[in-house]
Amino acid sequence: MKYFQCPVSHTMGLEGCTPNATGPVSCSRSQTSIKPVRNVHFPNDIVFQDYVRQGELERIGRFIRTRRVRLDTIYHSGMAAIHEAVLSGNLDCVKLLIKFGADITQRDEDGWTALHMACSDGFPEIAKFLLSLGADTEAENDCGEKPADLIDPDCKVLLELFGVGGD
Repeated sequence: MKYFQCPVSHTMGLEGCTPNATGPVSCSRSQTSIKPVRNVHFPNDIVFQDYVRQGELERIGRFIRTRRVRLDTIYHSGMAAIHEAVLSGNLDCVKLLIKFGADITQRDEDGWTALHMACSDGFPEIAKFLLSLGADTEAENDCGEKPADLIDPDCKVLLELFGVGGD
C-alpha cells in the first residue's frame, strides 16, 4: 500500500507564563503547562477514501454533493472509490457511489473492475448488484483474468452465479 505523507505543524505555548525582556520566562508553578498543539490537514481525497473504507454513508454523500471529490480519481492505493467500496464489502456504499455517478466499468491501476474485486474477495451480493447493472463478465484485467477466473472454489454462490466450476 502506498502512503500519503503530510506535513505536521507544531505550536508550543506556555500557559500562566509571562515573558521577561531581561531574563528567563517567569511562570507560576501551579499553572505551568506545556501543551503541543498539532494540526494535521489531509487532502479531501484521502479523507473521502477513509470514509468509503469505513462505510460512512452520510459523510460520503456530503463530500460528493459539495463536489469536494471526483469519483473517478485513482487514489494512492491504485483504486477508485468504487473499488474501495467493493473491497470493504459494503453493498450500501457501492449503491450510493453508483447513485452519485461512479462508473462500474472503471479500472484500477491493474485493470481490475469492481466486478473483478467482488469475485476475488467473495462478495456475491455485490457481484449480483453489479451484474444487474450490466457489469462486463468478459472484461479482462492486465493479467488477462476475467472476473469468474478470480472466484474462490469454495464460494459456491459466486460459482453458481457465473455458472462455473460446478461439480
